[in-house]
Amino acid sequence: MRSRDYDLDFRDSSARIRTWGIVLLGVAGLLWTWCAVLLLTPYEADREPGDRYPAKCEARLFTDRGTANEGVFRGDYCADERDWPEALLVLGLSVPVSAAGAALLTTGVVSRRMSAHAEAMRELDKIAEQRAAAQPG
Repeated sequence: MRSRDYDLDFRDSSARIRTWGIVLLGVAGLLWTWCAVLLLTPYEADREPGDRYPAKCEARLFTDRGTANEGVFRGDYCADERDWPEALLVLGLSVPVSAAGAALLTTGVVSRRMSAHAEAMRELDKIAEQRAAAQPG
């Protein structure tokens, strides 16, 4: 395999790695959005299955009420519907996904840039060699 073919394969591999990094960062962004929706949006909680008039609930982040464990004993359907562990689980899942995505994106971008730099240095060396051969010496 010639060095140019190897370099092109290396760049393709780097582009695939970069693409996977972008995909994983996109997944992490969706997880962050889901966590934000769970914490920042108001919601409704059914008192019973098929409830025609569900309870209107404040956003989880902006409420002064207790957790689901306290709410169940007091008949607070809102506290039982959306509690902190679910949002924290989503946020916790986003951490390794975003770290892997950032690592893959960085690896792909840096590898591609280093390959381009090495090619530019080879071209400059060829030009310098041609100039040195052309000069009488």
